[in-house]
Amino acid sequence: MKCVEKSNDKIKITCDIDVSLANAIRRSVNEVPTLAISEVDFYANDSILYDEIIAHRLGLVPLKNQKVKRDIVLEYKIKASAKKGERKMVLAGELGEDVVYPEMPIVLLEDGQKLELVAKAVVGIGKDHARFSPGMIYYRHVPKIKISSEGEKQSELAELYPEIFEFDGKLKVKDALKCELDDEDFKDFPGISVEFDGTLLMVIESWGQMGADKVLLESCKALKENLSKIVKELKL
Repeated sequence: MKCVEKSNDKIKITCDIDVSLANAIRRSVNEVPTLAISEVDFYANDSILYDEIIAHRLGLVPLKNQKVKRDIVLEYKIKASAKKGERKMVLAGELGEDVVYPEMPIVLLEDGQKLELVAKAVVGIGKDHARFSPGMIYYRHVPKIKISSEGEKQSELAELYPEIFEFDGKLKVKDALKCELDDEDFKDFPGISVEFDGTLLMVIESWGQMGADKVLLESCKALKENLSKIVKELKL
Protein backbone atom coordinates (compact mmCIF):
# COMPACT_ATOMS: atom_id res chain seq x y z
CA MET A 1 0.00 0.00 0.00
CA LYS A 2 1.30 3.45 -0.91
CA CYS A 3 -0.15 6.89 -0.22
CA VAL A 4 0.11 9.09 -3.32
CA GLU A 5 -1.90 12.09 -2.08
CA LYS A 6 -3.01 13.15 1.38
CA SER A 7 -4.93 16.07 2.81
CA ASN A 8 -7.51 16.37 5.57
CA ASP A 9 -10.40 16.04 3.10
CA LYS A 10 -8.93 13.62 0.53
CA ILE A 11 -6.57 10.66 0.44
CA LYS A 12 -5.39 8.61 -2.54
CA ILE A 13 -3.65 5.28 -2.03
CA THR A 14 -2.53 2.45 -4.29
CA CYS A 15 -2.99 -1.06 -2.96
CA ASP A 16 -2.95 -4.68 -4.07
CA ILE A 17 -6.17 -5.92 -2.49
CA ASP A 18 -9.01 -7.91 -3.98
CA VAL A 19 -11.79 -5.89 -5.61
CA SER A 20 -14.39 -7.59 -3.38
CA LEU A 21 -12.60 -6.29 -0.25
CA ALA A 22 -12.24 -2.80 -1.72
CA ASN A 23 -15.97 -2.80 -2.51
CA ALA A 24 -16.83 -3.99 1.01
CA ILE A 25 -14.82 -1.11 2.49
CA ARG A 26 -16.49 1.31 0.07
CA ARG A 27 -19.96 0.21 1.13
CA SER A 28 -19.03 0.32 4.82
CA VAL A 29 -18.74 4.12 4.67
CA ASN A 30 -22.51 4.16 5.05
CA GLU A 31 -22.20 2.37 8.40
CA VAL A 32 -19.92 4.93 10.05
CA PRO A 33 -21.81 6.69 12.89
CA THR A 34 -22.11 10.39 12.02
CA LEU A 35 -23.82 13.36 13.65
CA ALA A 36 -26.33 15.27 11.51
CA ILE A 37 -29.46 17.37 11.84
CA SER A 38 -32.48 15.09 11.52
CA GLU A 39 -35.38 17.18 12.80
CA VAL A 40 -36.28 20.87 12.64
CA ASP A 41 -38.97 22.73 14.56
CA PHE A 42 -40.05 25.98 12.86
CA TYR A 43 -41.45 28.92 14.81
CA ALA A 44 -41.31 31.45 11.99
CA ASN A 45 -40.54 31.19 8.29
CA ASP A 46 -41.50 34.03 6.00
CA SER A 47 -38.90 33.09 3.36
CA ILE A 48 -39.64 31.90 -0.17
CA LEU A 49 -38.57 28.33 0.75
CA TYR A 50 -40.93 25.82 2.34
CA ASP A 51 -40.12 24.45 5.80
CA GLU A 52 -39.29 21.06 4.27
CA ILE A 53 -36.70 22.52 1.88
CA ILE A 54 -34.91 24.44 4.63
CA ALA A 55 -34.95 21.34 6.84
CA HIS A 56 -33.43 19.33 4.00
CA ARG A 57 -30.66 21.90 3.52
CA LEU A 58 -29.90 21.91 7.25
CA GLY A 59 -29.67 18.12 7.23
CA LEU A 60 -26.83 18.34 4.70
CA VAL A 61 -24.76 20.78 6.79
CA PRO A 62 -21.63 18.93 8.04
CA LEU A 63 -21.12 19.19 11.80
CA LYS A 64 -17.80 19.00 13.69
CA ASN A 65 -18.92 17.40 16.94
CA GLN A 66 -18.57 13.69 16.14
CA LYS A 67 -18.02 12.34 19.68
CA VAL A 68 -21.70 12.41 20.60
CA LYS A 69 -23.26 9.13 21.74
CA ARG A 70 -26.17 7.66 19.79
CA ASP A 71 -28.83 8.48 22.41
CA ILE A 72 -27.87 12.15 22.73
CA VAL A 73 -29.80 14.96 20.99
CA LEU A 74 -28.08 18.28 20.31
CA GLU A 75 -30.06 21.44 19.57
CA TYR A 76 -29.01 24.31 17.31
CA LYS A 77 -31.00 27.52 16.98
CA ILE A 78 -31.40 30.08 14.24
CA LYS A 79 -33.16 33.40 14.81
CA ALA A 80 -32.66 35.74 11.89
CA SER A 81 -34.52 38.57 10.19
CA ALA A 82 -33.97 41.03 7.37
CA LYS A 83 -34.20 44.70 8.26
CA LYS A 84 -36.64 46.91 6.43
CA GLY A 85 -35.39 47.72 2.96
CA GLU A 86 -32.59 45.13 3.16
CA ARG A 87 -31.93 41.48 2.35
CA LYS A 88 -30.17 38.96 4.56
CA MET A 89 -28.53 35.68 3.59
CA VAL A 90 -28.88 33.18 6.41
CA LEU A 91 -25.67 31.14 6.59
CA ALA A 92 -25.03 27.77 8.22
CA GLY A 93 -22.66 29.46 10.68
CA GLU A 94 -25.68 30.86 12.52
CA LEU A 95 -26.22 27.35 13.90
CA GLY A 96 -23.07 27.77 16.02
CA GLU A 97 -19.43 26.72 16.18
CA ASP A 98 -20.11 23.05 15.36
CA VAL A 99 -20.65 23.87 11.66
CA VAL A 100 -17.77 22.77 9.42
CA TYR A 101 -18.51 25.24 6.61
CA PRO A 102 -20.10 28.35 8.21
CA GLU A 103 -20.41 30.15 4.85
CA MET A 104 -22.87 27.61 3.43
CA PRO A 105 -26.05 29.53 2.41
CA ILE A 106 -29.35 28.30 3.86
CA VAL A 107 -31.93 30.82 2.64
CA LEU A 108 -32.20 34.45 1.52
CA LEU A 109 -34.54 36.61 3.58
CA GLU A 110 -36.18 39.56 1.87
CA ASP A 111 -37.35 42.87 3.36
CA GLY A 112 -38.89 42.20 6.82
CA GLN A 113 -38.88 38.40 6.55
CA LYS A 114 -38.01 36.24 9.56
CA LEU A 115 -36.66 32.76 10.19
CA GLU A 116 -36.74 31.16 13.61
CA LEU A 117 -36.13 27.47 14.21
CA VAL A 118 -34.60 24.82 16.43
CA ALA A 119 -32.65 22.06 14.68
CA LYS A 120 -32.06 18.75 16.44
CA ALA A 121 -29.04 16.62 15.59
CA VAL A 122 -28.54 12.93 16.37
CA VAL A 123 -26.05 10.23 15.42
CA GLY A 124 -27.02 7.90 12.59
CA ILE A 125 -25.57 6.01 9.64
CA GLY A 126 -25.67 6.73 5.91
CA LYS A 127 -27.39 3.41 5.24
CA ASP A 128 -30.49 4.91 6.86
CA HIS A 129 -30.20 8.39 5.33
CA ALA A 130 -27.63 10.25 3.22
CA ARG A 131 -27.39 13.10 5.74
CA PHE A 132 -25.42 10.76 8.02
CA SER A 133 -22.79 9.98 5.37
CA PRO A 134 -19.28 11.22 6.38
CA GLY A 135 -17.85 10.97 2.87
CA MET A 136 -17.26 8.50 0.08
CA ILE A 137 -14.75 5.90 -1.10
CA TYR A 138 -14.25 4.81 -4.70
CA TYR A 139 -11.59 2.91 -6.57
CA ARG A 140 -10.39 1.82 -10.00
CA HIS A 141 -7.63 -0.33 -11.46
CA VAL A 142 -4.29 1.36 -12.11
CA PRO A 143 -3.34 0.97 -15.80
CA LYS A 144 0.04 -0.27 -16.97
CA ILE A 145 0.86 1.81 -20.05
CA LYS A 146 3.32 0.23 -22.46
CA ILE A 147 5.04 2.30 -25.14
CA SER A 148 6.92 0.55 -27.96
CA SER A 149 9.52 2.19 -30.22
CA GLU A 150 6.68 3.04 -32.61
CA GLY A 151 4.63 4.54 -29.78
CA GLU A 152 7.49 6.79 -28.72
CA LYS A 153 6.80 8.86 -31.84
CA GLN A 154 3.18 9.64 -30.83
CA SER A 155 3.84 13.23 -29.66
CA GLU A 156 0.16 14.12 -30.13
CA LEU A 157 -0.74 12.16 -26.99
CA ALA A 158 1.30 14.56 -24.86
CA GLU A 159 -0.86 17.37 -26.22
CA LEU A 160 -4.14 15.49 -25.81
CA TYR A 161 -3.37 14.13 -22.33
CA PRO A 162 -0.70 16.40 -20.77
CA GLU A 163 -1.34 15.02 -17.27
CA ILE A 164 -0.62 11.46 -18.42
CA PHE A 165 2.11 11.82 -21.06
CA GLU A 166 5.08 14.03 -21.78
CA PHE A 167 7.19 14.30 -24.92
CA ASP A 168 10.90 15.08 -24.86
CA GLY A 169 12.18 13.65 -28.08
CA LYS A 170 10.09 10.56 -27.36
CA LEU A 171 6.81 9.86 -25.63
CA LYS A 172 6.98 8.96 -21.94
CA VAL A 173 4.44 8.21 -19.22
CA LYS A 174 4.20 11.18 -16.86
CA ASP A 175 1.60 9.89 -14.40
CA ALA A 176 -0.23 6.60 -14.99
CA LEU A 177 -2.45 7.18 -11.94
CA LYS A 178 -4.30 9.92 -13.82
CA CYS A 179 -5.03 7.65 -16.77
CA GLU A 180 -8.64 6.49 -17.09
CA LEU A 181 -8.21 5.23 -20.67
CA ASP A 182 -7.97 1.76 -22.17
CA ASP A 183 -6.83 0.16 -25.44
CA GLU A 184 -9.95 1.38 -27.24
CA ASP A 185 -8.91 4.99 -26.62
CA PHE A 186 -5.49 4.34 -28.14
CA LYS A 187 -6.64 2.43 -31.23
CA ASP A 188 -5.54 5.31 -33.49
CA PHE A 189 -2.09 5.47 -31.85
CA PRO A 190 0.05 2.44 -32.83
CA GLY A 191 2.59 1.31 -30.27
CA ILE A 192 0.53 2.24 -27.20
CA SER A 193 -1.16 -0.46 -25.13
CA VAL A 194 -2.83 -0.57 -21.72
CA GLU A 195 -2.95 -3.52 -19.34
CA PHE A 196 -4.41 -3.94 -15.86
CA ASP A 197 -3.22 -6.06 -12.95
CA GLY A 198 -4.46 -6.25 -9.37
CA THR A 199 -3.27 -2.80 -8.32
CA LEU A 200 -6.09 -0.44 -7.31
CA LEU A 201 -6.19 3.30 -6.81
CA MET A 202 -8.49 3.97 -3.86
CA VAL A 203 -9.77 7.48 -3.18
CA ILE A 204 -11.24 8.52 0.17
CA GLU A 205 -13.11 11.83 0.36
CA SER A 206 -14.53 13.46 3.47
CA TRP A 207 -17.48 15.85 3.65
CA GLY A 208 -15.76 17.58 6.59
CA GLN A 209 -17.26 15.96 9.69
CA MET A 210 -14.03 13.98 10.15
CA GLY A 211 -10.72 13.64 8.33
CA ALA A 212 -10.46 11.41 5.28
CA ASP A 213 -8.07 9.13 7.18
CA LYS A 214 -10.69 8.61 9.88
CA VAL A 215 -13.38 7.94 7.26
CA LEU A 216 -11.25 5.05 5.98
CA LEU A 217 -10.39 3.81 9.48
CA GLU A 218 -14.01 3.89 10.67
CA SER A 219 -15.21 2.18 7.48
CA CYS A 220 -12.76 -0.69 8.05
CA LYS A 221 -13.83 -0.82 11.69
CA ALA A 222 -17.52 -1.05 10.70
CA LEU A 223 -16.73 -3.86 8.24
CA LYS A 224 -14.78 -5.74 10.89
CA GLU A 225 -17.66 -5.44 13.37
CA ASN A 226 -20.15 -6.77 10.82
CA LEU A 227 -17.89 -9.74 10.02
CA SER A 228 -17.53 -10.44 13.74
CA LYS A 229 -21.32 -10.57 14.08
CA ILE A 230 -21.50 -13.13 11.26
CA VAL A 231 -18.82 -15.29 12.86
CA LYS A 232 -20.64 -15.07 16.19
CA GLU A 233 -23.99 -16.06 14.67
CA LEU A 234 -22.43 -19.00 12.85
CA LYS A 235 -20.53 -19.93 16.04
CA LEU A 236 -17.32 -20.46 14.14
